[in-house]
Amino acid sequence: MENFLKKKSINNNGILSFEIKDKRTRKVTEFYDEKPFPNYKDNDNKHTILNKGDKNFLANQFKKFIGYKKNVLEVGCGTGQLSNYFAIGTNNNVVGLDPTKTSLNLAKEFADNNKISNIQFVNADIFDDVLKDEFFHFIWTNGVLHHTKDPYGAFKILIKSLKKEGYVLVGLYNKLGRLRTILRRCIFKIFGRKIIEKIDPTLRNLKLDENEKVAWIRDQYIHPLESLHTIDEVLKWFKIHNIDFISSIPSSDFDYDYENIFEKKSIGTFFSRILNQFLMIFNSFGSDGGLFVLIGKKK
Repeated sequence: MENFLKKKSINNNGILSFEIKDKRTRKVTEFYDEKPFPNYKDNDNKHTILNKGDKNFLANQFKKFIGYKKNVLEVGCGTGQLSNYFAIGTNNNVVGLDPTKTSLNLAKEFADNNKISNIQFVNADIFDDVLKDEFFHFIWTNGVLHHTKDPYGAFKILIKSLKKEGYVLVGLYNKLGRLRTILRRCIFKIFGRKIIEKIDPTLRNLKLDENEKVAWIRDQYIHPLESLHTIDEVLKWFKIHNIDFISSIPSSDFDYDYENIFEKKSIGTFFSRILNQFLMIFNSFGSDGGLFVLIGKKK
């Protein structure tokens, strides 16, 4: 792959590494060092990762839309399941960036064991600004920036590395949609894990092993750094950096069409956006953690 870094890195067992200096970032890395999230199962291989990715309608649509011979960046890739999924069966150049070395070791080990050669992993803090400007055709950062010290500051740095006409997908915890999780967090602090396993939809409905359950509980209920955001807040980020709104989940209008999330949709009104974020409290978007997604295209 063409060099995509603008700063000199250390090659640490195949992972391009930079020293993590920021105290708050190190606090997050220490959290994930203890229990990487998400992790691999012993029987995971190309087939199982493809199967998981294909069942995720957001990841599936993203991969199909990317096409071929593109530069793709996943920010906050963790153990690299999605990065590896985006790379499998394509000739795209995929980069997974994350500050937690323990997680990246698992990502690299999986890629090596499954002979996924069109992927590279970078161990770095977003705020150290190590990526070349206007290099990537697609940036995916879903469920990540709200775990940083300055989500907008992180976005401002990352968007520099997106090419003109390139697409960015941003997923963040919603100020309204995450209320159910915030309530469950209070219950967790008082009553502990047993009651949470009964009222958390992910723990109750999905067949998770013990490691996956622990990782989910830690990520949702005891994460050391978390912030909440709104659609209109991210729309302001887009406007400042010449990013054209493409679509959102939940919808910014009243079309509720998620069949092609990379097709230009109506931006709606302030009322429609607020209402749909409020409705997250009562639907599956809110029950699964209150994550909302915006997709934009750089002008």
